[in-house]
Amino acid sequence: MLPQKLFLILLFLLLSLGVALAAAVNLNTANREQLIALEGINPVMATAIVTYRESTGPFASVDELAKVPGIDARTVERLRDHLTVAD
Repeated sequence: MLPQKLFLILLFLLLSLGVALAAAVNLNTANREQLIALEGINPVMATAIVTYRESTGPFASVDELAKVPGIDARTVERLRDHLTVAD
């Protein structure tokens, strides 16, 4: 019985990790709607992120998000676990 319970626990953990990884929004490819879906990003901020990316090129790091007008370091820290800058 223990191996079955252990298997179920491991399966749950792996599925949970997959969901957490899949939830990260790529700052370099996200559209306005995907950004708005993040808690703490309103439509004005989402538009500013897309505009910044279009004018300066891809984000090199999540920290660079603080350079977007209207987004401060606290917002970046709050969103850090939900963002990525993969190509």
